[in-house]
Amino acid sequence: MFGLFGKNEKEIQELIDAKQYDELPTEVIDEIAKDIVLTTETVLSGYHVAERLEIITAECVFGMNVFRDMFAGIRDIFGGRSSSSQKVLRDSRRVCLTELRREALLLGANAVIAVDLSYNEISGDGKSMLFLVASGTACRVEQS
Repeated sequence: MFGLFGKNEKEIQELIDAKQYDELPTEVIDEIAKDIVLTTETVLSGYHVAERLEIITAECVFGMNVFRDMFAGIRDIFGGRSSSSQKVLRDSRRVCLTELRREALLLGANAVIAVDLSYNEISGDGKSMLFLVASGTACRVEQS
C-alpha cells in the first residue's frame, strides 16, 4: 500500500518508528493522527495533562462557487435551508480538524484541548470564500 507514496513499506515504518512524521506522505500522517483526541474542554475526564506543548492552529479557505452563492441568495429571499452551504461548512470543519490533528502529531501530542473554531467570510469582486481557523493547545495526556 505504501509503495504508492514513493517509499516502500519498510522505509515508511522506519520513519514512523523514529517519529519522523514530517517526512511521511500526508495520507499516512492522517491515518496515524486520526486517534488524536480533540476537545473543546480544557480538561479531559479521566486524564491529566502531562505536558502542554504549544498552541496550534489550522487554517483553511474554501471557495463558495457562483451557483452556490446564487442559490443561497434565493434561499435568503424565500427562506429554508441551503444544503449546499451546509455541506461546505461541514466539509471545511472536517478538513480543518484533520489538519489540526496533523499539527498535533508533528509536535508529538496525543490530544488537543480547548479547541476553538472560527468561521469568517472573505468576499469581494463577485467572489466569496469561507475562511476557517481551528486552534487549540497541543498536549500529551495520560490516564489518571
